Amino acid sequence: MSRKVAFIGHRNVGYEIEEKLYNEVKKQIEGGCQVFTMGTHGEFDKVALSVCRSLRRNYSNISIEVVLTSLNSIKPIIEYDAIFGNGKYIPYDDVETIMYEIEEQHYKKKIVTSNQRMIDTCDTLVCYVDTSRNSGGAITAYKYAKKKGLKIINLFNDN
Repeated sequence: MSRKVAFIGHRNVGYEIEEKLYNEVKKQIEGGCQVFTMGTHGEFDKVALSVCRSLRRNYSNISIEVVLTSLNSIKPIIEYDAIFGNGKYIPYDDVETIMYEIEEQHYKKKIVTSNQRMIDTCDTLVCYVDTSRNSGGAITAYKYAKKKGLKIINLFNDN
């Protein structure tokens, strides 16, 4: 069974994290990880996706999963694409998309639930979390992963 890494981080991280994240993902790949999963709600997710796509050029065996919390999150992109005549939009057409059955939940609860389900399927959490914070989605996910006994690599501590 292949190893799987999830990414969780604060909505705003600044793009200076990219090199650290690149090095860590490369290390995970070289250590046997083949599957990487992330959400879509913040800068850390965007950087994680970009890094994984970049590394996939040299490591074609890796799989990338993007977890959508709602079909509404892609609706503006679909409408924008339709304006320019394509009328068709395939979200994240170069990666696998996952959507858990949470459409009826409040939008903030969807993110928490999605984070927990990602963590439930992973061996390692690579994150960017300020552990001194008392609240927020990233710290909630971090605490959940810690409680589950996941291996946690927190790039926030490296700053």
